[in-house]
Amino acid sequence: MQRLAALPTPCYVICEKQLEENAKRLKAIMDDTGCKILLAQKAFSNFNFYPLLSGYLSGTEASGLYEARLGREEMPDKEVHVFCGAYREDEFAELLNYADHIVFNSPGQLKKYGKKAKAQGKSIGIRINPQCSTQEGHAIYDPCAPGSRLGVTRESWDKEMTEELTGLLDGLHFHTLCEQNSDALDITLKAVEDGFGDILPRMKWINMGGGHHITRPDYDRELLKKIICSVKNKWKLEVYLEPGEAVALNAGYMVTRVLDIVENHSVKNAILDVSAACHMPDVIEMPYMPPLYGGCAQKTDENTYRLGGPTCLAGDVIGDYTFKEPLKMGDVLVFGDMAIYTTCKNNTFNGMALPDIWKMDREGRLIRLTAFGYKDFKMRLGRA
Repeated sequence: MQRLAALPTPCYVICEKQLEENAKRLKAIMDDTGCKILLAQKAFSNFNFYPLLSGYLSGTEASGLYEARLGREEMPDKEVHVFCGAYREDEFAELLNYADHIVFNSPGQLKKYGKKAKAQGKSIGIRINPQCSTQEGHAIYDPCAPGSRLGVTRESWDKEMTEELTGLLDGLHFHTLCEQNSDALDITLKAVEDGFGDILPRMKWINMGGGHHITRPDYDRELLKKIICSVKNKWKLEVYLEPGEAVALNAGYMVTRVLDIVENHSVKNAILDVSAACHMPDVIEMPYMPPLYGGCAQKTDENTYRLGGPTCLAGDVIGDYTFKEPLKMGDVLVFGDMAIYTTCKNNTFNGMALPDIWKMDREGRLIRLTAFGYKDFKMRLGRA
C-alpha cells in the first residue's frame, strides 16, 4: 500500500496478479466440467487486460454494439455473445459483424431480427424469466422482480412464441443472480426446469448468465460443478456462464486523498478527492460500502469519519468508517475491490476529472495506462 500512496490521486489500480488468479479459478471450472465461461464486460471492460484473460476464458459477453466490437477487437480469437433488452435497427447489421451468439429479450425482437441473424450463421437464443427471485436487498438488480422488463415469462411464451419462432432458437438464456453462491443457482435451475423443461430438449445450449461469485473464497465451486455436469448430462446442452464480478473480484484499488475535514452535529466529514457519484457509482446504486485498508465500516465514539466526495451533491457519500488514528488532511486512503463497475460506469458530473487507470503488473510494477484530462470532460458535451 505504501507504493500506492505515491501515485497521483484519485486513481484506479488494477492488479494483474489477482486477475490471473481469478481467471485460473474460472478455467479450472471449465476444465472440470466442459462448460464455457465468458467475461461480462458490463462489469469489467479494461481491454488492456484482455490478452491476459483470453488465455483462460472462452470469450466475452456484450450488452450492445460497442461492447461487442470491443470484445471482437481485443479478444479476436474468442467467442462474442450479445444480449440487449432491445436492438436498434440502425445498428443491427453492424452488430452481426462482431457477434457469434445473439440473444433476444422478447418474441417481438426475435421475430424482427431472428431470421437476419440466422441467415448470417449466428447462434440464436432468447432470454427467459423463470420468475424465481433468490436475492434480498438488491431489488434494482433483480431481473425476476414483478414487472421486470427482462426475459420472457412462461405465460408470455405461451401467448407469443409460435412454432416458427421456436424453430429459430439454438439456446435459452437466463440471468437472475447478483453476487450469489451456487445454492441460488441450484434453486433457479429447478424453476427453469419447471417452467421451460419441455423446451430444453430442443436446444443446443443454455446460458446461465452472471451474478455467480465464483472466485469468492467461500463460494461452493464443487456444487457449481455438480450443477453444470447435471445439466450437460440430462439435457445434452452446451453450458455457458457469463460472470463479470468474478473475473475481476478484489483485483482493483481506488487511491484517494483527504482534502478537508468538516464537522457538523458531531459528524466528522472527511472530504476526499474521489467522488462516489462520479467514480464509484455502484456504492450509491447498490448501495454498499467498499472495503477500506486501515479502516472499518462501523461507528465508534472516536475516529469515525463520514467519507464523501468534493461534488455539490449532498448524497455524494461513501459511508462511515472508523480508523485507529484521527485522519488529517493529505492522508492517503485505499479502497479495495475497485476493478468492478467503476471504470466502466464512471462519469464527469460536476466537472469531475476521470481518475487515471494504472496497472500493477505481476512483478508489482506500477504502469500508467491512461492520461485523462479536460478534453475528456469537454468532448462529451458538445463540438469544440
